[in-house]
Amino acid sequence: MAKRPLSDTAGAVNHLTLETIQQRLAEFQSTWSASNPTLFVQRTSLRPAAVLVPLVREGGEWHLLFTRRSSRVQNHKGQVAFPGGAIEPEDPSVESAALRETWEEIGVEASRITLLGQLPLLTSVTHYLIYPVVGKMDWPVSLRLSEEEVEKVFTIPLAWLAQPDHLEREILPAGDGTLHEVLFFAPYQGERVWGISARIVYLLLKALKLTA
Repeated sequence: MAKRPLSDTAGAVNHLTLETIQQRLAEFQSTWSASNPTLFVQRTSLRPAAVLVPLVREGGEWHLLFTRRSSRVQNHKGQVAFPGGAIEPEDPSVESAALRETWEEIGVEASRITLLGQLPLLTSVTHYLIYPVVGKMDWPVSLRLSEEEVEKVFTIPLAWLAQPDHLEREILPAGDGTLHEVLFFAPYQGERVWGISARIVYLLLKALKLTA
C-alpha cells in the first residue's frame, strides 16, 4: 500500500471535531467489547490503573501530550508515558482516577479537561490492568510537575504518529520468558514512545480511523 502523504494525513487528523472523536471512540469500544466479551474476566490478579490520553490543539493541529517519567518512580523509570496510575478505593470511577492522577503528576485541574471516551483495556508486564481515558486538555495550560514522578511534558502531532512508517513492531521476550509483540514509534525530537504507551497510541489511531 502506498504511503499517504503527510499533508493528507494532517488534513484528515486536524479536521476531526470533538463530536467525531467521541462517536468513533464509542463505536470502537463497542465493537471491541463485542469481539472480546470475556477477555479480562479472569484477570483478578492484576491491579487496576487509569491513564489519561490527552489530546491538545497546538498550532491548529491535534497533538498528544506525553510525560517522561522520572528516575525515582518504581516502574518504567525514564520512559515516555501518559499521566496515570493505580485506581484507589476512594476513586468513584475510572475517569476520576485518571483526572486525579493527572492533577497529581502535572498539575492540570479536571475543569481544564473534557472527557471524550475510553479505549479498550490493556495489560502491562508490570501486572496492571489499564483503563485508557481519552480527553481534550485546554492548551496552553499552566503545568506543575511532580518532581518525584515526572521529568518532562511534551507533545507529538497526531498526524506524525499516524504515518505508517513511524511505527515499528518487534517480537521480544517478557520477564517470564514468553515472547510478545512490542510496538515502537520512531524518535520524535529525541523522545521515543514504545511499549504500553505505544500500544495505547495505536489503539487511539485505530479508533479514530487513522490507521488500518
